[in-house]
Amino acid sequence: MPPDFMPPFTAPYAPDDGAIAAGLLADAAMTPAQDARIDATATRLIDAIRAKDDRFGGVEDMLREYALSTKEGLALMVLAEALLRVPDARTADAFIEDKLGQGDFIHHETRSSAFLVNASAWALGISQRAIQPGETPTGTLGRLAKRIGLPAVRTATRQAMRLMGSHFVLGETIDAALARARTPSERPARYSFDMLGEGARTADDAKRYFDSYASAISAIGHAAGNNPLPDRPGISVKLSALHPRYEAVSHQRVMRELVPRLIALAQQAKSYDLNFTIDAEEADRLELSLDVIDAAFADPSLAGWDGFGLAIQAYQKRAEAVIDHIDALARRHDRKMMVRLVKGAYWDTEIKRAQERGLIGYPVFTRKAMTDLNYIACAQKLLALRPRIFPQFATHNALTVATILELAGTSGGYEFQRLHGMGDALYDQLGKDHPAIRWRTYAPVGSHRDLLAYLVRRLLENGANSSFVAIAADDTVPVTTLLKRPAAIIGAPDGARHAKISLPGDLYRPERTNSHGIEFGERAALNKLLAEIAASKPDMDKVVDATAEQAGAAVTAARAGFASWSHTPAHERAAILDNAADLLEQRRASFIALLQQEGGKTLDDALSEVREAIDFCRYYAAQGREQFGTGQTMPGPTGESNVLSLRGRGVFVAISPWNFPLAIFLGQVSGALMAGNTVVAKPAEQTPRIAAQAVRLLHEAGVPTSALHLIQGDGRIGAALVAHPAIAGVVFTGSTEVARSINRTLAAKDGPIVPLIAETGGINAMIVDATALPEQVADDVVMSAFRSAGQRCSALRLLLVQDDVADRMIEMIVGSARELKLGDPADPATHIGPVIDAEAKQKLDAHIARKTIEARVHLAGTAPAGNFVAPHIFELKSARQLTEEVFGPILHVVRYRTAGFDKVLQDIADTGYGLTLGVHSRIDDMVERVIARLPVGNVYVNRNMIGAVVGVQPFGGFGLSGTGPKAGGPHYLARFATEQTVTINTAAAGGNAALMTDQN
Repeated sequence: MPPDFMPPFTAPYAPDDGAIAAGLLADAAMTPAQDARIDATATRLIDAIRAKDDRFGGVEDMLREYALSTKEGLALMVLAEALLRVPDARTADAFIEDKLGQGDFIHHETRSSAFLVNASAWALGISQRAIQPGETPTGTLGRLAKRIGLPAVRTATRQAMRLMGSHFVLGETIDAALARARTPSERPARYSFDMLGEGARTADDAKRYFDSYASAISAIGHAAGNNPLPDRPGISVKLSALHPRYEAVSHQRVMRELVPRLIALAQQAKSYDLNFTIDAEEADRLELSLDVIDAAFADPSLAGWDGFGLAIQAYQKRAEAVIDHIDALARRHDRKMMVRLVKGAYWDTEIKRAQERGLIGYPVFTRKAMTDLNYIACAQKLLALRPRIFPQFATHNALTVATILELAGTSGGYEFQRLHGMGDALYDQLGKDHPAIRWRTYAPVGSHRDLLAYLVRRLLENGANSSFVAIAADDTVPVTTLLKRPAAIIGAPDGARHAKISLPGDLYRPERTNSHGIEFGERAALNKLLAEIAASKPDMDKVVDATAEQAGAAVTAARAGFASWSHTPAHERAAILDNAADLLEQRRASFIALLQQEGGKTLDDALSEVREAIDFCRYYAAQGREQFGTGQTMPGPTGESNVLSLRGRGVFVAISPWNFPLAIFLGQVSGALMAGNTVVAKPAEQTPRIAAQAVRLLHEAGVPTSALHLIQGDGRIGAALVAHPAIAGVVFTGSTEVARSINRTLAAKDGPIVPLIAETGGINAMIVDATALPEQVADDVVMSAFRSAGQRCSALRLLLVQDDVADRMIEMIVGSARELKLGDPADPATHIGPVIDAEAKQKLDAHIARKTIEARVHLAGTAPAGNFVAPHIFELKSARQLTEEVFGPILHVVRYRTAGFDKVLQDIADTGYGLTLGVHSRIDDMVERVIARLPVGNVYVNRNMIGAVVGVQPFGGFGLSGTGPKAGGPHYLARFATEQTVTINTAAAGGNAALMTDQN
């Protein structure tokens, strides 16, 4: 092993909270003397916070005045996050009205004497008086007072936001920040400057952030003075700002492209002997971040410099393992490192991500007290590693500060850190009581527009009711409450996990178990899955199509099997589906391999599809137990029993598509079977082997061969099945054209009228206004339009962007789409695989050729050889130019003016489709208006518009997009059934004995 090689970081991604708590609790006890000193120090700091009289005010004052548990606090948070990026007056006015209308700012009595709070409250109150609901341009326009008043209102509200922002940002430029930091003092302040901004979405973003960091390092270095480290300024660098695809699956590319950029910045920081801190990212990027840090730190050019460092998050369960890894890294290269210990900033995001991915647990603690307990354990570990590691403790919690002071002793070799605009009173008192103790201020630098999204994150972090910052200055909270130790709050290991936050696997219990997924950011889990897939040998033998005679024989056989299957108790049918789901979960690797080989699915898409298929089986099993059990007793007169029950119809023909050859196939089949029907399944001709493997699994799980029959073939076989006189229903997913044909065939037959359950496609639109966050829009548009090569019924086809922000939005979307990798779907780094076949490619290429002439081309990607189609983005003059669904990675963009918004909605409605719709806006009134106006099956607000989850987002549309009911919803199974009411005169044999024996 070469001397500079560092074994990659590895640690369990989401270990059990109780096991961690047992160790932490065992080591948490201190002596009575230590506890007494900690209490005394913390009490003195809390008293200082409560005695503070800052006439200007700070974030603590804003948090107390507008708590996030109030309507005003929530409205203010959303207003702050978005207002300053809105360029046009009309949208700004609507946004201000929408948010101010959600709180009572007029009657809000300010409790604080701070200027910042009073100025903000005054501006917001004046604004709400001037803008009453319905009085913006969407309401009465003719009043002179409004025309005079609105500009003033707009100015007042924007100024309130800027006033808030100016207190939490050190400067809008690095030069302004440095000038403000040069305040004369006996104790020169230490700063770590943070250049504000979101992660890079495009190559241009990454270059701009790199240049920003480089110029900032130069400016900081020239102003740094002559003191040695650690008494020198620093800069914080966000790795995700330096690369547009900072993700685990793009590991090789990130290492190749990002490491040299990081080394260049580090070399520059070394030349000025600055503190250079790598900021923490989300949990799924931790292993990638440490790989990047390991590689950069090993560069020989950085030898002899003690300023390289990183941030470690104590809310991550792997925090202590990260400290061990960093210590080993410093030892290996015989260098010192600086380590900032923080509690963590993305807790809500981490919880949601783990739930969505169906992980075995959470990578972060679900109780704040566990984070606090782990923070102290990590602090002890870091203090023990001095002087090789220089600990930097970022906290505004008086108890945490007091505990660290006690643990650290008098030897020094560490510092505290605080956010600019926060913790002033605490650290002023700390400086008076302990003159030798130093702290560094983490200072944001950037425009107010960039700042306010950062501010909202800080408000969320520190404004929760459980946060020390939110309650420290509240005199009604006893000091003893603030001094209660984290170990005492947890009590025992079984108290480590939040009782109201279910484990991801238990999210839908008691009804069903969530399907199990993996986190691609966990190297061990990803490598294990890849090895299992590689070991699978899918059967790719030639499939023989059935004849029309064989199709007819299958219907006859299914009809013969109906009596037995329909009389199988519902709980037994449900148990078979649960068994099928378990088998599918056990064999997911073989199904993923087949989905990749036959369906061209990327790893992410294939895993998601297997999970969706599992969810369908379990959801319909749970619904079937409830709906097809003993029946529903109806109300009625005494002496009579009335029971409504559901029963199967007969033989259902299930015709499924190639784009979800496992999930939709199993969804259709399992729904029909659960309802007591027998099934003849006809999968798409492009993906017959996936269906065959799924049918074998269902038979193995317990579905009788007489109840489920598989017929392979093209559209002619499907037509023969639909035309068969013995079928009792058809469930179909595919094109609107084929659905119409099926409908006509069924209508033309003599005999019983049978149901058609059809889910077709759509010209799916997304509307984006000026309040939307560009980075979030870019992420959601690129995922919605190009994931799965655009071959989803729900995929985004038509993007409508407010004209005032369209240039920036389109630029970011185009740049982000350029970074997508096309190629072999078996490669985890691939974002876009092939389209399904040569015929599909030919149709898409023809559309691209037409639009290249007719429309403005924003993006024309380059595709490798084979059935690949690269992402394309065309700008149209009107939404009406898109007259059909284009089933591939092609996005059409239309600009709209706010004055013509009604026409935008009408254009969408006039397509006749109604499957999915996206809306990106911070204006609730606008969102509600869109939802009320457009009859669309699935509406997604401020997120992507694909990937409907079974039982969570029931999926299906209106009009040309399908018949309903929604797949994966509570009304789906009933459409496969007939209803029967049984009425029994229970008094027929001589009278109503039950009534007469209960006269009292």
